[in-house]
Amino acid sequence: MRKGLLALTTAGLVLGLGLTGCSGSDSGSEKKPKIGVILPDSKTSARWETADRKFLTEAFKAAGVAYDIQNAQGDKNAFQTIADQMITNGATVLMIVNLDSGTGKAVLDKARAQGVATIDYDRLTLGGGAQYHVSFDNVKVGQLQGEGLGKCLTAAGAAKPIVAELNGAPTDNNATLFKNGYDGVLGPKYTSGEYVKGPDQSVPDWDNTQAGTIFEQMLTSQPKIAGVLAANDGLGNAAISVLKKQKLNGRVPVTGQDATVQGLQNILAGDQCMTVYKAVKKEADAAAELAIKLSKGEKPTAPATIKDPQSGKEVPAVLLTPVAIFKENVRDVVADGYVTKAELCTADFAAACTAAGIS
Repeated sequence: MRKGLLALTTAGLVLGLGLTGCSGSDSGSEKKPKIGVILPDSKTSARWETADRKFLTEAFKAAGVAYDIQNAQGDKNAFQTIADQMITNGATVLMIVNLDSGTGKAVLDKARAQGVATIDYDRLTLGGGAQYHVSFDNVKVGQLQGEGLGKCLTAAGAAKPIVAELNGAPTDNNATLFKNGYDGVLGPKYTSGEYVKGPDQSVPDWDNTQAGTIFEQMLTSQPKIAGVLAANDGLGNAAISVLKKQKLNGRVPVTGQDATVQGLQNILAGDQCMTVYKAVKKEADAAAELAIKLSKGEKPTAPATIKDPQSGKEVPAVLLTPVAIFKENVRDVVADGYVTKAELCTADFAAACTAAGIS
């Protein structure tokens, strides 16, 4: 584990997941342990294929457990079909990143009826009743975004800046939590008159193309937008593309999330204010540890709970700590191994990488 900023304080976070005295057997289970994982898509964020699949695969292989990881590619029918196939093919654990809570709940209900253990990965399925939830503190993610935008607006010397909010999918509970976080920071500034609340709109399915269209409309209706709270790097890049057409990139701070290569390059170029780094390996490792134990018939404990706002139930959870990334600490994401220097520091960004201390 690396030291410094990104040595996130997770020591002991999943200590409760282990059970003492357990053997490597299947604890008498009639089914051979097998884990099914359904990822949501590869369009809204690169992380699902470049990070989550990679780290989950590594963890399952290291444990010697059978697994099947598939991606629904944003198709709700495919999501349900994949789940049916996994259950039919003997999955003893099903881990999902839902496309929406309705589809997710139907899948979780079917799994539970078949005696399959369930984990909500990254996104909580409202009313879904998953046995466990593994994610980041998503309200904190939003708080970091709100605070980050404030830092960049101050640096830009903006007086009573008009702030636009480009929110994530209205069907994604995480998007709601992010918004709760950044509105908690920005709301008092709107009330006090320090900032002016501008256009505020959600982007269906986190679709970056729609985000560009939405933001173009925002800028047309309010040309003096001085800051953009974009809920992730993809939405942020969509806003930046529009700002570039108006030669406003670099002058209007834009936030993000996920520390994607594109988002980090935008930060190095001065077009994006900040992003939020979520150490996906820690999330994947925690989820894999849970899934492996569940697949063997064990009943691990989790160190926290999160309340399902629909059912009112407390769901056992592992919630990790996010980190704000600005130009001055982009190098820490590289040092942590999340992205490589080769990926990030292509020819157009070589000088910026050197200036940012990335070696």
